[in-house]
Amino acid sequence: MAYTIPDNTRIGHIHLKVANLERALGFYCDLLGFTLITTYGKDAAFISAGGYHHHIGLNTWYSKDAPPAPVRSAGLFHTAILYPTRRDLSVAFRRLVEAKYAITGASDHGVSEAIYLNDPDQNGVELYWDRPRQAWPQKPDGSLEMYTRPLDLEALLRESL
Repeated sequence: MAYTIPDNTRIGHIHLKVANLERALGFYCDLLGFTLITTYGKDAAFISAGGYHHHIGLNTWYSKDAPPAPVRSAGLFHTAILYPTRRDLSVAFRRLVEAKYAITGASDHGVSEAIYLNDPDQNGVELYWDRPRQAWPQKPDGSLEMYTRPLDLEALLRESL
């Protein structure tokens, strides 16, 4: 029988190469709201939500002042940040709107709703929330019916009023 990873396995953190640490901290901490946990010299920082040791590591070890990676190359497509509720996603989206920060997309995937954007180094970022499992759409055979449909951004914004 093929090995199956344990059900409760989670992806614990990501570590991103950035060109400018202060600029990256401005995006992830000041705009998205992560908390700076510690720095590692002048070239790396570790940030989190809720006091975890780190959800995101940022460093300039190989990338200081470098241009973004080419779009048409292998590598990270996006980092996905899961919010606990739709209202939490709405608050994050409202912050982007108020900061006039460009989004690259917004989708309803049936199982989740997502906002897409790029960080200052052009790393893709997905901000999303999952619908409750019992609300996930299913095909007649019981498998998931995931899709990509336009997200009603006005309705999402109303969640945070």
